[in-house]
Amino acid sequence: MSVSRRFLRPQGLLIALVAVFLAALPRCVAAAEEGGVLRVCADPNNLPLSHRNGAGFENRIAELFARDLGWKLEYAWMPQRMGFIRNSLRARNEGSDSYRCDLVMGLPVGFELAATTAPYYRSTWVLVYVRGQGLDTVAAPDDLLKLDPVKLQALRLGAFGMTPPVDWLARHHLLDQIVPYRPQTGDPEQYTGEIVDKDLRAGKIDVAFVWGPIAGYFASRDPERRLAVVPFAPDPAIKFDYAMAMGVRFGERQWKTRVEQLIDRNREGIRAILAAYGVPLLDDAQQVAQPAR
Repeated sequence: MSVSRRFLRPQGLLIALVAVFLAALPRCVAAAEEGGVLRVCADPNNLPLSHRNGAGFENRIAELFARDLGWKLEYAWMPQRMGFIRNSLRARNEGSDSYRCDLVMGLPVGFELAATTAPYYRSTWVLVYVRGQGLDTVAAPDDLLKLDPVKLQALRLGAFGMTPPVDWLARHHLLDQIVPYRPQTGDPEQYTGEIVDKDLRAGKIDVAFVWGPIAGYFASRDPERRLAVVPFAPDPAIKFDYAMAMGVRFGERQWKTRVEQLIDRNREGIRAILAAYGVPLLDDAQQVAQPAR
């Protein structure tokens, strides 16, 4: 039976609101802490970010957090594509009020579908090429434009649609040379790093334009060190660099604060992990502090 507002005194209304708030709060806080388990939402096949075998740098950071908390680490695997947040962070377990997972390890600051923490690294988009193929003079993206016009017009430029490098290529009238890649496909076994790991190495394209952590990872693991990674500097017209954070559900303020405390306590360890994966990082002056070349 509902209670009419005209029969609910102000004192009663206040008590009712407080009761509702207090009833909801433990559920929000306990969502992440129940049973001492750190439940992470992650893509099972997206190296170098995450992988089902635990080989991604986000896996390593999650392990760092779990050790800090003294909790067990579990994953809810879901390809990080359209519907990822809806089907992971916001999805409840069947027949239960509990959620599938409570933390996304990598989202851009201000991501609209989750509450993001303070950032824990900043990286940028890059271009990658194979040394010894006539591009060794390219030490900055604009150096590509200084190549002999015949050489430049013959290049096959691999790029993902609707990404900052495509805007840069359009600015310099190079759209006709793009070999297009889709950032999201229907095959969960495909991963964005294939553009470097497979196609660039195999000579299907001459230059790959990718997110910095992806390029840095595959370049750092190239036994012959033939992959050159050239970062885009911050540009007032095109957004190349992004601050990356972690994501929790809206309204779970205490859990968000706890995650930010984990980030602060483990900054040295996080930076060591990022360095081991060759992630190009921007410092406070927005300079690439750790080139992946």
